[in-house]
Amino acid sequence: MRDVAVIGVGMTRFGKFLDKGIKDLVRESSEKAIEDAGIGKKDIEAAYVGSAAPGLMTGQEMIKAQVTLSAMGIDEIPMYNVENACASSSTAFHLGWAAVGAGIYDCVLINGFEKLYDTDKIKSFMALGSAVDVDMLNAILSGSEETQKFIPVESEKVFGKGSGKNRSVFMDMYAFYTKFIMEKYGLTQEHFAKIAVKSHKNGAINPHAQHQKAVTLEEVLNSGDVSFPLTRMMCSPVGDGGAAAIICSKEKAAQFTNKPVWVEASVLGSGKLVTDDVEDNITSRVGPKAFEMAGIGPEDIDVIEVHDATSPSEIINLIDLGICPGEDAPKWIDEGYMEIDGKHPSNPSGGLATKGHPIGATGCGQIYEIVNQLRGTAGKRQVKDPKVGMTHNGGGILGMDAAAMAMHIFKR
Repeated sequence: MRDVAVIGVGMTRFGKFLDKGIKDLVRESSEKAIEDAGIGKKDIEAAYVGSAAPGLMTGQEMIKAQVTLSAMGIDEIPMYNVENACASSSTAFHLGWAAVGAGIYDCVLINGFEKLYDTDKIKSFMALGSAVDVDMLNAILSGSEETQKFIPVESEKVFGKGSGKNRSVFMDMYAFYTKFIMEKYGLTQEHFAKIAVKSHKNGAINPHAQHQKAVTLEEVLNSGDVSFPLTRMMCSPVGDGGAAAIICSKEKAAQFTNKPVWVEASVLGSGKLVTDDVEDNITSRVGPKAFEMAGIGPEDIDVIEVHDATSPSEIINLIDLGICPGEDAPKWIDEGYMEIDGKHPSNPSGGLATKGHPIGATGCGQIYEIVNQLRGTAGKRQVKDPKVGMTHNGGGILGMDAAAMAMHIFKR
């Protein structure tokens, strides 16, 4: 494999934009990445565009890359439409990285976008709910005993009243796993509220975040119950957004920049349907592959963006990655280890919990943050002198596991 570099990144603000369509989101993020890279549209040899649910939300299917990119003057080149639930754009990045590394292309555009917000919340929840086995979802919503074929625990312990209607079914699944971790490591709802406070503090200084207001511990705890121990301010908001990256071969990158960010590892994995061990999950299985590819260990990561669709997920993913010892999790939270100026900075962007989670854009949004951290251009969110950064982006649910997982490790 050839060395692959990121030479440009761009993104929109994540939020609820009824006045913006998918062409607007792709144009804005892609043009910012192209400008950041210092290239012209003619330099792009191929494009990989990730999105998850535009067909359900907007009616646009099948040729999403061609429709959105041609509207901004990019056409004729090979375009790849990539769909992999919440990991869609990080999967697109993985495919683009593989193509450049293999010598198929020298310069490619990666874009992730999603138009997820609608005034009809049920429409958004149903779109999110399609990222599960639909037979399982139908069994859940109907109260059928068939649920037991898909979930190796009693369903009433997982799915509460209103699941899939008043909230995404994902929230109940996250809550179930979180309660297991609470019992094992002595974590409390207040610990997770402290993580949410940290996330909102970071989001308040991120111009791309959907929520840009710091909050107190009491505000988080009293923000409304979703599915215990989750409160509303611990859960990622529904929204729209776009994010993009330009990646090149080493030789091509040298034509445009003397400060590339190198892709040291790009790994993609899928979940498995049935497991009786909730700690045997896709993060714990894929993480070691990423570290092995990069030739480093978890202890070498200076800054990370993890998939925190809920605030507890942030510390849980750090445990599963081997970055935080489980028994030390309460200490990490209480003593601020994950703060921007802490010993192990995590989600300096504010994470999904406050930056927002426009699912197809999320993976590239994480990459945008880590590239800027390694460049030293993250502004008020800047971590002190990071050399190695990582992104962790999961998508969908298969049984009690995530259905897809893409991880990337970057070095400056």
